[in-house]
Amino acid sequence: MGQYLPPLRDTQFVLHELLDAEQTFRQLPPYADLDRQSIDQVIEAAGKFSSDVLFPLNLVGDREGCTLHEDGAVSTPSGFKEAYAQYVDAGWPALSCDPNYGGQGLPLSVYFAEKEMQCAANQAWAGYVGLSHGAYECLHASASAEIKAAYLPKLASGEWTGTMCLTEPHCGTDLGLLRTKAEPQADGSYAVTGTKIFISGGEHDMTDNIVHLVLARIAGAPPGVKGISLFVVPKFLPDANGESGERNGVRCGSIEHKMGIHGNSTCVMNFDDAKGWLVGEPGKGLAAMFVMMNASRILIGVQCIGLTDIAYQNAALYAKDRLQSRALTGPAAPDKPADPIIVHPDVRRMLLTQKAYAEGGRALAYWLALHLDQEQTHPDAAVRAQSGEMVALMTPVLKAFMSDNALEATNHGMMVLGGHGYIHEWGMEQFARDARISSIYEGTNTIQALDLLNRKVLSDGGGKLRRFCQLATAFVEEQRRVPEMQEFITPLMVALDKVLTFTDEIAARAQQDAAEIGAASTHYLRVVGHFVFAYFWARMARVALDKADTGDRFYEAKLATARFYFAKLLPELDYHLAAARAGAAPLMELDEALF
Repeated sequence: MGQYLPPLRDTQFVLHELLDAEQTFRQLPPYADLDRQSIDQVIEAAGKFSSDVLFPLNLVGDREGCTLHEDGAVSTPSGFKEAYAQYVDAGWPALSCDPNYGGQGLPLSVYFAEKEMQCAANQAWAGYVGLSHGAYECLHASASAEIKAAYLPKLASGEWTGTMCLTEPHCGTDLGLLRTKAEPQADGSYAVTGTKIFISGGEHDMTDNIVHLVLARIAGAPPGVKGISLFVVPKFLPDANGESGERNGVRCGSIEHKMGIHGNSTCVMNFDDAKGWLVGEPGKGLAAMFVMMNASRILIGVQCIGLTDIAYQNAALYAKDRLQSRALTGPAAPDKPADPIIVHPDVRRMLLTQKAYAEGGRALAYWLALHLDQEQTHPDAAVRAQSGEMVALMTPVLKAFMSDNALEATNHGMMVLGGHGYIHEWGMEQFARDARISSIYEGTNTIQALDLLNRKVLSDGGGKLRRFCQLATAFVEEQRRVPEMQEFITPLMVALDKVLTFTDEIAARAQQDAAEIGAASTHYLRVVGHFVFAYFWARMARVALDKADTGDRFYEAKLATARFYFAKLLPELDYHLAAARAGAAPLMELDEALF
């Protein structure tokens, strides 16, 4: 079954030593009084809940899955409902919610730390609460005062959960094709009819009501995305007291049989004249839903950090214990019949890859979270706008780069465990199966790559990218003459130049042939991802060097991992540059009839 130890030390390192989150919070009125001790107390409590309550249910949830009953009700695996009750009783759903609706009002950067540990310990269970918070954020941003009053306190308390209903059997990413319809009613509501698929947490037994956010087309609306509106459609209609009342016309038709995350009920949801209420303006549903979609994309990146970390923890534990063969340089444990496999260079390569991706991702994710906090609460409009640009730029990077990395990291974990990694009871193969969905949902990684290159970079002439590059340039200028930093600064400078040069190249090529964008985008995202990681790993190396004489071996490990990243992982950037420069021709010249 393995173990899960919350990465408290590294989380505190990132928030306090690398990013100085407390200083940022002092500039944000809602969080000005939040101190390091309070942050650490919340994170430590979240880690304890994840390791003590959620992790023991992970294998159980995978083995049992969810059960669909004849009446359309769904039972979650043993212990899930009880764990959710503990979660609600402790007040966790309200952590970063608005105090005006019963929330605790803590920053998203603290919420992200909680979510990383939940996802590491039990991704299937965490999916229920993560989507609920996304529904809360969507309604908080776009709903009327009446809808907010009816639903936000229930979502913030955890009394109700929420879902996101987008995909239909005939359309996934291209939501302009959706057929779900909404007929206006005399009382101002709408009758929503249609079928949605792949709905995570669409039906379950953990709460007595589920709030569905549904994309549909109002009768007479134009085709395409301009005709899409957003509706809130509860499982049970709120009664006069705001409690769950009459059953609405929405039911689970079936549960998807999935490769992983078996403990999360991924449902086909049938809406049959279900009563719903418009959220935001007619025809503006996709824009409103993007609040929830973008929040989900960021959380996918965070959950992948968790999956990478737990795979690393268990692989490292096994590698230090498993005896097999002798070190190539001679016996490392002559008193034993064989050496632990951690002596072998390729085992170390896999472990260090996991460690470098987990810790680099954690630095990027919490940096991004601080920008989210600034975008939402900083008193200076210019700062809010600048932070918003960084959030927009880095959301597809965090989602796609980390989900690809998590798939690699969990597969490395299976390889380190060898045959045991392929066996269910050890847990590692579950991490790999659970990780696989992350590069698919909330927009496949191909979509994320196109979004990064086409919408976030080329659409403004590379402005947002260059503003991030200015951060790297400033750090390079500050450190370029420091001898002990040269091993990090020199490759960071090279990566910076390559990213800017190739961005200009692809912009010019795209003007001649738009297919060049599609051919280059996935490679481009990997290039940018490695450059971003190089920036954060160089910064982490600087902190570790400053603390080298403290005797704390944490900094020794951080510095060694930074060196590994620059030596063994960053060179992938050059492969992707070469592949992207090959252009669209190798992809498009084969006649489709020959596939």
